[in-house]
Amino acid sequence: MGERVLLIEDDSRLADMVGEYLGKAGFHVIHAENGTRGLALHGREPVDVVILDLMLPDIEGLDICRQIRARSDSPILMLTARGDPMDRVVGLEMGADDYLPKPFEPRELLARLRAVLRRSRAGAKPDVLRYGRLEIDRGGREVRLDGTPRPLTGYQFALLLALAEHAGRVMSRDALMDAVKGEQFEAFDRSIDVHVSRIRAAIEDDPKKPRRVITIRGTGYVFAKAQD
Repeated sequence: MGERVLLIEDDSRLADMVGEYLGKAGFHVIHAENGTRGLALHGREPVDVVILDLMLPDIEGLDICRQIRARSDSPILMLTARGDPMDRVVGLEMGADDYLPKPFEPRELLARLRAVLRRSRAGAKPDVLRYGRLEIDRGGREVRLDGTPRPLTGYQFALLLALAEHAGRVMSRDALMDAVKGEQFEAFDRSIDVHVSRIRAAIEDDPKKPRRVITIRGTGYVFAKAQD
């Protein structure tokens, strides 16, 4: 099976055309007819790239772009029929990798799709993040300290991974909740504090004096770049 494309597009005729064309080029296309279904599919289906229409009937395409980027590095190719260049600029600033105005030639879509995939593979992140004695294994969804697995729930693993992927950058509770939306839903931001305390119990030498996950008072948390 070829690389998996999530196409979020409400125009069924266009979606059928794109699906058929990309299918002949060796891609496996998963179609979502609206933003709600697109986000749900992205949360549970492994995909290599997202083609996202900005004008959808239920959720603003730019908001979908923001939510996908908060939890995933999947390349995003935007489709837009809007004439305002600022939509494209905002989309790119939110993390989209490229855009293609409608109407478009299928050959150009294919060329741009392959280009964003090449760039994504060239900048692919390592499967295992290493910070001194601490290892975070993306593929295995396991955290190890001095080579020994440390017990974390799936939600806590996702939370730690989000912090580690933004090492040195302060993340608010809202940003962290966005980053782990694909995991078990937590309704209140104070729950982040509870999970962080459990993460510290698993990975810190002294959870009361954390050196890896640091609290920034009134703002959120930061994962320290320097590790022992």
